Amino acid sequence: MATEKVFYATGRRKTSAARVFMKPGKGAMTINGLKADEYLKRMQSKMVILQPFEVSNQMNKFDLDITVSGGGENGQTGAIRLGIARALTAFDAALRPALKAAGFLTRDPREVERKKYGLRGARRRGQYSKR
Repeated sequence: MATEKVFYATGRRKTSAARVFMKPGKGAMTINGLKADEYLKRMQSKMVILQPFEVSNQMNKFDLDITVSGGGENGQTGAIRLGIARALTAFDAALRPALKAAGFLTRDPREVERKKYGLRGARRRGQYSKR
């Protein structure tokens, strides 16, 4: 029995982390045990995670098993997209320039700013009292 080569990559965005396991197949995608269409509610999210495949012309050539945790749908979607782009690069290094030019290999560093003591939020001050 010959084992199939599995390409693994990690993607992160905001507080989300996604582990992407990619192997040659017909395009099946499961996220946390559910089909991608069931897991992702918004159409925009489904489009975003398929972008790396469109740029690299690898649509429906891989089966994906993804586990993602933390954050909300938007952060998880960004983490999955980065993980897929990194897995495609592991599969074929020649795809790297196209994915890099599209900006899919850059980890978005924006995080929520922490709340500071003495303030109501990250930057919001207390209300001024004249008397």
